[in-house]
Amino acid sequence: MAEFVRLEGADGVGTIRLDRPKMNALDAQVQRELIEVAREADRREDVSAVVVYGGERVFAAGADVKEMAEMGFVEMSSHGHLLQEFTRAIAAIGKPTVSAITGFALGGGLEVALATDLRFCADDAKLGQPEILLGIIPGAGGTQRLARLVGPAKAKDLIYTGRFVDAEEALRIGLVDQVHPAAEVYERAVAWASRFVGGPSIALRTAKEVIDRGLEVDLQTGLEIERAGFTGLFATEDQITGMSSFIENGPGKATFSGQ
Repeated sequence: MAEFVRLEGADGVGTIRLDRPKMNALDAQVQRELIEVAREADRREDVSAVVVYGGERVFAAGADVKEMAEMGFVEMSSHGHLLQEFTRAIAAIGKPTVSAITGFALGGGLEVALATDLRFCADDAKLGQPEILLGIIPGAGGTQRLARLVGPAKAKDLIYTGRFVDAEEALRIGLVDQVHPAAEVYERAVAWASRFVGGPSIALRTAKEVIDRGLEVDLQTGLEIERAGFTGLFATEDQITGMSSFIENGPGKATFSGQ
């Protein structure tokens, strides 16, 4: 049973809840628990979409610096795999995911948010990759996912300087997708995730996989990935249901089985 990370489910939406007072520092235990809970969220048939949330006060203030400060090259050579594995596990959830960011999302905390499909943040939130101020660089996916999200120049600015950005700038540069009053961020994220409950889960999983894999290859290879994913969906019950419903009743009225 995880101590600091749990999966809470309600009405088809799963919430991955970080709860390690007081700043949700991401030590090795939390990282392992995130892997476990992310994989559970991916498996659970009663979870159609996932919200990642750190609570009303803070999303996650980053990795546990005290823990890392004791490590040398040999120790970090091993631990570095875990650093990337926990964000990969979140990114690998084959369902729509969104981070609900309050307070701070810094370092490893921002890297957790970068591993979800969308990011909603509070209007008073602060985000950043301040690892350079410790004499290191982001190691849980920040250099790669941030550059893909906001472009290399903006990513380099944030990583080189280690500066924090506020919600307004984060929205302007595409680091976050929506900004809301702090008290509403989580409920807005849940409302977005709820849209996919009862949806065509295989098609949603395929769309996510095709988009993510396509970003890693050239256009022509990406188009082949899309073609394979698209044609594969014609082996599902949901495709038959969706098209039959469209013909008979118009768009948006299908009831999907997830098969």
